[in-house]
Amino acid sequence: MPKDDDQLLDLPPVFGSGIIGACDICGTRQAVIVLSKERYKLCVLDFLNKSWIKSDKKPGAPLPPYRSDRIWFPTDSTRSGKAPGIVLSPTKAVKRPGVLITPDIYGITTIVLDGAIRLAKEGCEVLIPDVAKTDGISPAHHLSLRAGVSVRGGIPTSARRVEELVELYGDALTFLRSRELVDPARTALLGVSYGGALAIALAARDTRLAAVALAYPMPVRPDNLSGLISAPLLYVGGERDRVSEKSRRQIAAAQLPSNKVPAQFMVLPGVGHNFLARDLSAYDLRAAEAAWNRVVAFLKKQLFPAPPVPPVPPPKPAVSASATAPPPKPASPAPAVPSLPVAPSVPPTPAAPAAPPASA
Repeated sequence: MPKDDDQLLDLPPVFGSGIIGACDICGTRQAVIVLSKERYKLCVLDFLNKSWIKSDKKPGAPLPPYRSDRIWFPTDSTRSGKAPGIVLSPTKAVKRPGVLITPDIYGITTIVLDGAIRLAKEGCEVLIPDVAKTDGISPAHHLSLRAGVSVRGGIPTSARRVEELVELYGDALTFLRSRELVDPARTALLGVSYGGALAIALAARDTRLAAVALAYPMPVRPDNLSGLISAPLLYVGGERDRVSEKSRRQIAAAQLPSNKVPAQFMVLPGVGHNFLARDLSAYDLRAAEAAWNRVVAFLKKQLFPAPPVPPVPPPKPAVSASATAPPPKPASPAPAVPSLPVAPSVPPTPAAPAAPPASA
């Protein structure tokens, strides 16, 4: 029933809602009632008869780990006052961190989607501004980015068109923090290539970020702009990427002593620029998986709080050895010795008188 299941994406399958889909019991396409707690989609008749209790058929598939929605967020960077984007939200209704992906002028590419899906599966709410469909954003903005790298040696963050993109992403970050289940104290940026340079420009202004991850970003002007980033930073790039190597040197040189956490660097051997792009010839599967694993692990460490440490019991007071010695046992009484009978006293016999001497 793949065609029927696709229609479930038109309306949110909320528990108890009635939508058009395929019943998990009879398998026919009709109006069904969603029982998300039991993972069933039941037609009205089966729901009333409770026949699903006695059915030997397997229930419907469990909820996916995330869902995607197209949204519009308010911004002053467009004439209409709003800009499109895509939000990937975990289906588990708990407070979660938020990650803003800053794409370049190409918009939502395979790199952006790859990173967004990986982070959404880990429990992050991900927002991707769709700059390719934003009014007022034209190829001239992309030309401004490319000209800055090729002519000036770095993207000038003070240029008008670059400033418009940074303000657009700033409004997107504000919208992401305002979402109901997003923890505003746990938000991060993820930028790739030209989007990585825009992430540096935005992170240098925002002091509330918890982490910044960059994949082979382009260099920026001024050179020491990344020194203003107060959040932990991760750089991932290729050994053969000369342009991004310049950005890596900028980040390493701009680290200030005030940075509590020094920047982390991961340089993958044998790969160049765009090794994360699945649809380009520069794609390298092994390097891409290693890079994504490092990025996801870095963001999870910074965004998800560590489990609470159990309290340590207070130390016992020191006790002297004499106090710990067992008390002396009471002396046992000496066994009674039976008294012997005493013989009666006999008076002494008087001595006999001496005989008189004989006469001569």
